[in-house]
Amino acid sequence: MGIFNRNGSKATTDGADPRQPPAQPEGSIEEKVIEVLRTVYDPEIPVNIYELGLIYGIDVSPAGDVVVRMTLTSPMCPVAGSLPPEVEYKVLSIPGVTSARTELVWDPPWNPGMMTEAARLQLGLF
Repeated sequence: MGIFNRNGSKATTDGADPRQPPAQPEGSIEEKVIEVLRTVYDPEIPVNIYELGLIYGIDVSPAGDVVVRMTLTSPMCPVAGSLPPEVEYKVLSIPGVTSARTELVWDPPWNPGMMTEAARLQLGLF
């Protein structure tokens, strides 16, 4: 068993400030967020959402709060209710991330020109 804080997090006994996220040994949180986003796929397109160009921005606060600004291929996208929560869940699993939130944005509207070269190659769009 262990000692836990009121919020359910494990209390530290090493003198570290429990309100601060632990130091990251390798790579920034933003780099790790990008790695995780590359594991999330639109089920209708066999390319991850990062390479598809659906990610418009990633903000990481010093406290480990992450906001992912993203769009979908269209406002009527059938995964509009499931894809943003999946992104939040996966980002929250990254060590050092204290909260994760997605913001759906529609401007500029997504278009195939936002895909990376790798995504266009994978989809045969050259």
